[in-house]
This record gives sequence, C-alpha cells and structure tokens, in this order.
Amino acid sequence: MTYNNIYLIKDLSRLTGVSVYTIKYYLKMGLIKEVGRSSETNFRYFDRQTADDLKRVIAYKKENISLAKILELMKEKSAA
Repeated sequence: MTYNNIYLIKDLSRLTGVSVYTIKYYLKMGLIKEVGRSSETNFRYFDRQTADDLKRVIAYKKENISLAKILELMKEKSAA
C-alpha cells in the first residue's frame, strides 16, 4: 500500500530488504523516524526520506560501523 511515496512498515521492509522487527528496533533507537500514524489503525507511515535513511543505515552496517556510531552519523546528517 503506497500512496505518493508513503509506505507502511511492510512496504518499507520489502523496499529495503530489512525485516519489520529490525525497522521497529531502528525506530526505537532513533536511527529512522516515522512521518505519522493512522489515528484509526495506529499504523506507522514512512516516506521516501525514511527509506533513504534506512538504506544509509544498511550501508553503514555493511562497513561494520556500530549502531551507536551510525546514530551519531545520522544525527550529524540531519543537523546539517
């Protein structure tokens, strides 16, 4: 279910190859952010920027960078 580049968590999982469980973990850590939630279903919504951020996290992980360091890098990127 994608509407104008808005994704549900399962869509984001399919798009990036990252499990729903891992996406929820990254959300909890603050590595990525949801853009909103449905008031009726409480589903999380994500946008293209979140997908790009998640892909960046994946690339950092492939370089064996720790999640703590990735969080620092992501915060620096968003502050710039």
